[in-house]
Amino acid sequence: MKLSELMVLLAEPSSTQRKIIQGYFNDLGITHVSYVKSGEEALVEMSRVRPDLVISTLYLPDMSGTDLIHKIREDSSLNETAFMLASSETRFRYLDPIRQAGAIAILPKPFDEHDLKVALETTIDHLDPTGLNLERHAMDTIEVLIVDDSNMARKHIKRVLTSMGLENFTFAHDGVEAVEKISNSFFDLIVTDYNMPRMDGQELVEYIRSESSQSSVPVMMVTSEESESRLAAVQKSGISAICDKPFEPQTVRALLENILSDEV
Repeated sequence: MKLSELMVLLAEPSSTQRKIIQGYFNDLGITHVSYVKSGEEALVEMSRVRPDLVISTLYLPDMSGTDLIHKIREDSSLNETAFMLASSETRFRYLDPIRQAGAIAILPKPFDEHDLKVALETTIDHLDPTGLNLERHAMDTIEVLIVDDSNMARKHIKRVLTSMGLENFTFAHDGVEAVEKISNSFFDLIVTDYNMPRMDGQELVEYIRSESSQSSVPVMMVTSEESESRLAAVQKSGISAICDKPFEPQTVRALLENILSDEV
């Protein structure tokens, strides 16, 4: 897929912002763009023509961008649609629900044409992904455990990994449930969140490395955690790879090829 082929829906109440972004789209050769001012208008337009990508600001007149992505994810006919947030908001409590719902990117305002192009190229990689390069092993034999207390986050992680050719998934809501799964089944890869109730990601990794019968299994952590001290502690606990939410498919692919190449 090329940038010029993208079908985009922009939800932006500011006419000034719409004109600026429209100029960027024109310069990038993207002409299949619909513009709406509210969340309800976005949902109506999506029911008429499903876009490849929805770009929304956080604050719409009738709902938040968080509300909009949740409505999209809850609609079986729309829930696979890529979603990007464009916002000047930086506070964790507002951005984390967007990340957990599977946004493919958060584009900070103000952004320029280059920033938008990079984010849209990430969208292309999400929509038209390249499979993992693991030639020595059949992809359909790799068993993956996904651990995250957010149902939407689990679905998003599965969607990205499925697009890369992985097929076999088991799910756990937190570290405690993951321990039960690990005790009863063998996994080739574990993908876990950091912030979870009962047993968080760091505690899970420490259990895997020191107490489980699968101490060498590759573990990738996907997290929106911003504390450098906490992330440093996670890295010391024996994690194989760590990436941010929302994550770029290209980044995840490179990490998985690196940590799985010696295992398969």
